[in-house]
Amino acid sequence: MLKNYYKPTPTKWRKIGDSLLACSGIITGGGLFAFDNLLEVFSAHELKIIIGMTFIVGVVGKFITNLVKEEDLKSQ
Repeated sequence: MLKNYYKPTPTKWRKIGDSLLACSGIITGGGLFAFDNLLEVFSAHELKIIIGMTFIVGVVGKFITNLVKEEDLKSQ
């Protein structure tokens, strides 16, 4: 499956991956920027988990969508 990484990704899946990464970046950046204000609502540990998981979902989601190729979609 990793051999598909460098093949062209279908537009639909590229948009999904880019959207995941963009949302992740906005939420992560906003969480870090407003960290002190968010401490009034969440504990520091909870914030680290929320920000970390959001970052991981964005990066992993983008990577996984890059593995989808046209041949994979046609075989289903």
